[in-house]
Amino acid sequence: MSETIEEITSVMGAERFGNAPARIDWLLTDSRSLCFPEETLFFALKTKRNDGHKYINELYTRGVRNFVVSELPEGADRLNDANFLKVPNPLRALQRLAARHREQFQIPVVGITGSNGKTIVKEWLYQLLSPERIITRSPRSYNSQIGVPLSVWLLNEHTELGIFEAGISEMGEMEALRPIIQPTIGVLTNIGGAHQENFTSLQDKCMEKLQLFKDCDVIVYNGDNELISSCVAKSLFTAREIAWSMKDTERPLFIESIRKDETGTTIKYRYLGFFKEYRIPFIDDASIENSLNCLAVALYLMVSPEVIAERMLHLE
Repeated sequence: MSETIEEITSVMGAERFGNAPARIDWLLTDSRSLCFPEETLFFALKTKRNDGHKYINELYTRGVRNFVVSELPEGADRLNDANFLKVPNPLRALQRLAARHREQFQIPVVGITGSNGKTIVKEWLYQLLSPERIITRSPRSYNSQIGVPLSVWLLNEHTELGIFEAGISEMGEMEALRPIIQPTIGVLTNIGGAHQENFTSLQDKCMEKLQLFKDCDVIVYNGDNELISSCVAKSLFTAREIAWSMKDTERPLFIESIRKDETGTTIKYRYLGFFKEYRIPFIDDASIENSLNCLAVALYLMVSPEVIAERMLHLE
């Protein structure tokens, strides 16, 4: 879905220098990833290690004509066929643009967060769900303050389901990502020690990650994890919960048995009163837990247990 440069200027509240007509299909923050210069909008981001403003002249010579900047580059007046959109903070402008783009889609969107397993769950959900649905998902591990808006911008008029992961490394970051993803289905993989130096406790980290799910219709998580269960309870969500469990038979998704052998793992479960099973070609505990999160989402999206079982067997 392309946007006119006028629409984008309005959304970001930018001061525009230049009046060249343009339609934007691609957002760019890394000059090395340029593919379609005429339809690209480059965000000159400043980070601890680099400054995107240094690459404006190079990108101009390669055909880019639309730039989001916090300061006009030297000699900008000579680039009279270019548009410079000046904003106080190009990263915040990128996030605001992606959030407005997300608002145009009334479709199911899966938001995945946690300390480990986000990318695997995203890719396995894609493998389980994509044959019937046109899915837009995060490329690779695009789960940061920059990666999430770039991922969500890929939503288009053909998308029937979005799957996006969100990673954070300090308090306050999820508040920026939630309006960009706006998930309807939330998946919390687990809570571990990654990036712990910026959090006072694992509970603080868990509560921060759960901010992503404030407006979800349903939340999927490991109901046997005491930390996660207590944090979900404290969050006072109104969403339906699919908390899978190997211990509590009252949980909506109860795991009856997990049996490993040399070539894989067979998992038997009960969901809404019926008993089914599936097999995955992995035996490690992390893969088993990731598959259970995927199972819960697939069941919620009304994929039949038989189809789930057939596709679980071929997960890559």
